[in-house]
Amino acid sequence: MPATRVLVVGGKAGIVRKAAALGLDVVHIQKPSAFDPDVVEHCSQLLLVDYQDVPTVTALVRALHEQQPFARVFTQTEAAQVVAGHLTDALGLPGNGERTTRLLHDKPALRALLNEQGIGPVRTVTRPTAAELRDFVKATGSAVLKPTMGSGSLGVRRIASVDEVDEAWAWREGFGLDDFMAEEWLVGEELSVETFSRAGAHTVVAVTGKETGQGVVELGHVVPAPLDGADRRAVVATVEALLDAVGLVDGPAHTELILTAAGPRVIESHSRRGGDRINELVRLVHGVDLEEAAYRLALDGDPLPRPAEPAGAAAIRFLVAEPGTVTSVTGAAEAEAMDGVVQVAVQVEPGDTVHELRWSEDRCGHVVVRAADAEAAVLLAAQAAARIVITTEPAAGDDGRSATLGTLLDEVDEVLDPFAAAPR
Repeated sequence: MPATRVLVVGGKAGIVRKAAALGLDVVHIQKPSAFDPDVVEHCSQLLLVDYQDVPTVTALVRALHEQQPFARVFTQTEAAQVVAGHLTDALGLPGNGERTTRLLHDKPALRALLNEQGIGPVRTVTRPTAAELRDFVKATGSAVLKPTMGSGSLGVRRIASVDEVDEAWAWREGFGLDDFMAEEWLVGEELSVETFSRAGAHTVVAVTGKETGQGVVELGHVVPAPLDGADRRAVVATVEALLDAVGLVDGPAHTELILTAAGPRVIESHSRRGGDRINELVRLVHGVDLEEAAYRLALDGDPLPRPAEPAGAAAIRFLVAEPGTVTSVTGAAEAEAMDGVVQVAVQVEPGDTVHELRWSEDRCGHVVVRAADAEAAVLLAAQAAARIVITTEPAAGDDGRSATLGTLLDEVDEVLDPFAAAPR
C-alpha cells in the first residue's frame, strides 16, 4: 500500500523530518532563500519556489495533485498559514480552509468577529488618522499600535499616554507602518493557550505563562502557567469560543491572551503550534509533540495522545544584550552545566551586531530548563540566562534604528499579505 502523500509548506528540516518519520510521503515546498540541504532526505519531492507567490504555487500544487493526490496540506510556519488554507480549499481537502486562516491572520477581522460575538470585547480602531488616534488614546488612557497582520511583535509599539501619540505617529511613518491598527492596552497576566482540534472538537493541551518585561517582545515562557481553577476555566472557555467562531476544525492552535480584571481578552490567535520553542516546553511537561500530532491527522487513529498531567514545569528565557557590536560571549558552558538546564543556544558571536529589541528576531539566544514547578522553572531559567554575558560596544554606522517594516521583512524574505498583489 503506498504511503499517504502530504504537502508540507515551509518549515525547517527538523519539522519536515517529523512527517517523514511517521511514514508519510512528503512533498515539500520551500522558499529558495530558506533551503536547507538537510531536508532533502525527508522528501520524495522538493519544490524551491516562493510559496507566498500564490498564483504560481497554486498552479504547481494543482498539477501535482492531479498527478498523485495529496491527503492533506500542512504548514507549521506563520508565513504560510493563509497560503495553506487557500491550497486546502483549492484542492478540496480536509483541514482549516482559507476563511479560518485569513481570519486568524487578519487582526482587524478577528477583532471585529470577537467583538460582534461578545468574546472578550476590546476597543479598537483601524487605520486611524493622527487626530483619530489621539482621540482613541484619550478615551482608553493607553494603547498598542500594531500592523494589521504579522507576528513576533514586529511593528508593535505601546502608547502609554496621549502625550506619546505624536512620537508614536512619527515612528509609524518612519517605520513604514502604513496598514495599522490601535487597541486599548490590556493590563493583566499574559498567557497563551496551546490547543489541538479534531473535527471541530478542541482539546486544551497546555496553558503557557509569559514575560515581556516593560516592553512588547516576549522574554520568557513557562509551562504550565500558574493559574487557579476559576481563571483557567475562564481562559479555556474564551479560547474555545474563539476557535468555534473562526471555524477552526483540525490541528494545533496558539492563542495569546491577557487575563484582565474584567476577564480574559484575546490578543491574537494562530492556526499553528506556538513559536518560541513553546512546543518543546509542552513536550517536556505534558509529553505531547504538537508538530507531530498535526501530521498524524493524515493517518488513521487519534492524532493526539492523551495529554499527561504536568510532570513538573519547563521554562525558556531569551538572551538579550545592549545594542552594538558583540565583543565577547562568556558563560554559556557554565549555564549548560547547571542542574535542570536542558538547552543553551547563543545565536551571536564576536563581530555580530545586536540591534535594539524591535521584534523577536532581535533576541540573542535562549536557555530552556526543567524544574519542579513553574516558579522554580522561571527562577532557574533567569539564573542560567544571567550566567551568559554578551558584551557589546557601540556599533559604527547603522545600528539598525533606521530599519523599516519593509527592510525587516526583506531580511526574512516574507510579506505580510501574500494575497495583496495576487490575482484571484
